[in-house]
Amino acid sequence: MCNLYALTKGQQALRDLARALELGPVRDDLGNLPPLPALYPDAEAPIIGTGRQQGDTAGPILKLARWGMPSPAFALEGRKVDRGITNIRNTQSPHWRRWLSPAYRCLVPFTQFAEHVRDASGYRPLWFALRDAGEAPPCFAGIATRWTGVRKQAEGEVTLTLFGFLTCEPNADVAPHHPKAMPVILTTPEEQRRWLTADWAEAAALQRPLPDGALAVLGFDGEG
Repeated sequence: MCNLYALTKGQQALRDLARALELGPVRDDLGNLPPLPALYPDAEAPIIGTGRQQGDTAGPILKLARWGMPSPAFALEGRKVDRGITNIRNTQSPHWRRWLSPAYRCLVPFTQFAEHVRDASGYRPLWFALRDAGEAPPCFAGIATRWTGVRKQAEGEVTLTLFGFLTCEPNADVAPHHPKAMPVILTTPEEQRRWLTADWAEAAALQRPLPDGALAVLGFDGEG
């Protein structure tokens, strides 16, 4: 599971990414966004969605959301707190199917992601990045929803926008280090636009690994 990523591109790069989708005027609700070198589960992070969930046909919206979708009911038995699910693999599950329509899909921009790998000193995050990254950051294929519940006991009941992103089989870059999965990564405006707008039969084809060689292994310090 990918439970750590970074977004260090500036806010203008995110606006340019959203404009390149050619889905209409871009709305930026991020405020003043700092670099985000280490995003962990339940962190607040930028996503790019549309207004379709609220019945708005306007273009892309840049906004902040908390990382971790609502958990399935069976996972919450006996618990008062829902800490959320960060990664989504089984899109056949009824729990996830409710959020697979375009209204709930989003893009999650990133610059690097990490998988925890065991070495002589224990588990440490091994960082990966797109080998031929340009000015626009790549994106995870995400889903998002509004939710009311308890994420932290001390916080009490809150209403939040939550997000998670899809995973798939690892490619040859990730598999030697983390054989279970890798995030679903969308690198072009065409793929990203399709994720946000296509029906599920077409969008589901995007749940696949990047071609072998597309990722650089940056090491444990995030520098390749």
